[in-house]
Amino acid sequence: MASAINRRTFLRISGTTVVGAAAVTAGLATLPVKSWASDRGLTPDRVVPTFCELCFWKCGVLASVRNEKVYKLEGNPKHPLSNGKLCPRGTGGIGALYDPDRLKTPLIRTKVNGEDKWREASWDEALTYTATRLNEVKAKYGAQSIALFSHGHGGAFFKTLVKALGSTTIVAPSNDQCRGPRESGFELTYGDVVGSVENVDTPHAKCIAYLGTHLGENMHNTAVQDLSEASARGCTFITVDPRFSIIASKSKYWLPIKPGTDTALLLAWAHVLIDEKLYRADFVEQNVLGFEQLAAHVKDRTPEWAYLETGLEPSVIRETARELARNAPSAFVHPGRHVVWYGNDTQRSRAVAIVNGLLGNWGKKGGFYFPQSMGIPGYPGPKLPHGESYTPRLTFPLATAPCAYDVGLASVKDGDDEARIHAWVVYGCNVPLTLPNTAKTIEAMKALDFVVAVDTMPSEVTGYADVVLPENTYLERYDDLESTPYRVPYVALRQPAVASLYDSKPGWWIAKSLAEKLGLGEYFPWKDARDYLSTRMAKANLSFEQLEKDGVIVGPAAAIYEDGPLTLKTPSKKVEFFSQQMADAGLPPMPDYEPTEEPPTGYFRLLFGRSPVHTFSRTTNNPQLLEIVPENELWINTEMARVLGLKPGAKVMLENQDAVTTGPITLKVTERIRQDCVYMVHGFGREDRRLSRGYGRGASDSRLVTRVKRDPVMGGTGMNVNFVSISRWKEA
Repeated sequence: MASAINRRTFLRISGTTVVGAAAVTAGLATLPVKSWASDRGLTPDRVVPTFCELCFWKCGVLASVRNEKVYKLEGNPKHPLSNGKLCPRGTGGIGALYDPDRLKTPLIRTKVNGEDKWREASWDEALTYTATRLNEVKAKYGAQSIALFSHGHGGAFFKTLVKALGSTTIVAPSNDQCRGPRESGFELTYGDVVGSVENVDTPHAKCIAYLGTHLGENMHNTAVQDLSEASARGCTFITVDPRFSIIASKSKYWLPIKPGTDTALLLAWAHVLIDEKLYRADFVEQNVLGFEQLAAHVKDRTPEWAYLETGLEPSVIRETARELARNAPSAFVHPGRHVVWYGNDTQRSRAVAIVNGLLGNWGKKGGFYFPQSMGIPGYPGPKLPHGESYTPRLTFPLATAPCAYDVGLASVKDGDDEARIHAWVVYGCNVPLTLPNTAKTIEAMKALDFVVAVDTMPSEVTGYADVVLPENTYLERYDDLESTPYRVPYVALRQPAVASLYDSKPGWWIAKSLAEKLGLGEYFPWKDARDYLSTRMAKANLSFEQLEKDGVIVGPAAAIYEDGPLTLKTPSKKVEFFSQQMADAGLPPMPDYEPTEEPPTGYFRLLFGRSPVHTFSRTTNNPQLLEIVPENELWINTEMARVLGLKPGAKVMLENQDAVTTGPITLKVTERIRQDCVYMVHGFGREDRRLSRGYGRGASDSRLVTRVKRDPVMGGTGMNVNFVSISRWKEA
């Protein structure tokens, strides 16, 4: 190998650490974002429709351009996910485009007098070197030892690249660190996932229950618009959360549940619905398998039983169950999104799915609709090789996708060196802050033979890479077509609003060029992005010119509800309250409550979530968004702060059960959270100075998540099993 393993150290990306720094392309100096964004009355030279990448929702955007600079972003009124509106994060796309800390040129790790340094490189050299190293790993250890971590729409091109190499070791951290248990729970029950965007008919709902779902803070544009419409129509909300969140403030009921006991509440709701004959008997009779087993299963799961576990009064449990039933089938328990909490998360999601089945809302107005999509054909080309995947050290009987966490574990040297993962291709994914146990992830990266990172910004993962390939932001590039299943079918286009800044390149070009260096160009048979996109549109008998003009084409509306018996994709073709698949895998066929570990004396359970203006660590250097929310805070109950002698606004340090520390972080003392837990926003506490605005702001919850409890069904990493103590910060 070109460099010895176990010697990769963290490298900052700055002028002082780059050997032979070249001048940045003339005329591309940083735009003074604030002054341009605050101007009024400007007439654009052109308005370019595209779609956003400040989060995964992919809303339609109109980019106003003047003098070859983007000065305003608005929602595209023709796009069904934006409806002319953007969330606060979406408006921050200009800050990402003109961030002076952006990656500007390819970098290769090198040794100077025995010390690691970055060396600027041409694209040809960087891609040639990357191809050589990947081929070396493939020849020595097999293609399956090359893993792709992918997050973001442009990852599709790199999935094709890695599959062409012969590897199917492709992971998305969003599977086992976010939504995977939800998808498994619903697929086991209904034979289908709830998707992204979730197929919940919020605008027509009359009652919605949210379990740990922070809509309003988790600012998914269309979901919040739908929520507002439902509220205006008189929909009632039930929020189950240890913290009085924004959605709790809009709710008829706030249930400050003891953390980790949500399944007990769901089983008690099922008990009430069955015991009081409030369930939708017609739906159950036509569509459900296992109702009798469920009735027996929850017979003793009374609200009184649940009170001892959850701390919620039996009368409140009964009244909220009745509230859902009164409004069924136009009522639902929201499936959530970030659902990896305590390790039994697929079973909790199964319980959510089952309560929804009792409400009879699958395929019903105000419940769960059947999403539609355009179905755009692929580009004609050779079939990808069958490919091989690594053998994980842990296996989960009903996993439908490999877990990113297991790829991380399989990258650490532990016994048989040849059997492990040896190279990472990382696209748009800051793995050390995404996977639980940052220290373990860094250990894995140090042990790898080769790491190539494709990103727009410096990040913890680029600091441990061997090659850094700077990608355009979404406002500078074409990307794959976007056709998320939704209430209406549509296809959307991402296209450049302005030319590439610096020496960055679009992801499609990087993947295609690297494939050619690897001798795999046949799998990218198209000339360029416009050829790839226009050919696919023509095969669908749709106008690419119209798509460029409007940014989106919406298909004809189709039926999204279904009356009468359903035909589902489960083995029985019915809603499966009793899962034979689970039983056959040696798992409980119906969900049951498992108590979670209590905090040690002097510790609080650590909970974390999102800010409406930030997308995890992706935006915590964004100059526009940091003006609004410059750092995270630690929520602590007023009485607990009094006992600890801590005042609002005080700076404190956090230490978890494994003696890992982070901070300082500012205290938010409030009655809006239970006494046994604390809460902070994810993505802050960045630890390197190359992020000139994000460095040192707030504290890192990622550092504190050193323990996980694995989901026995699909391998999700339950992360709400960490505890922290609090101490005053003493400035050095």
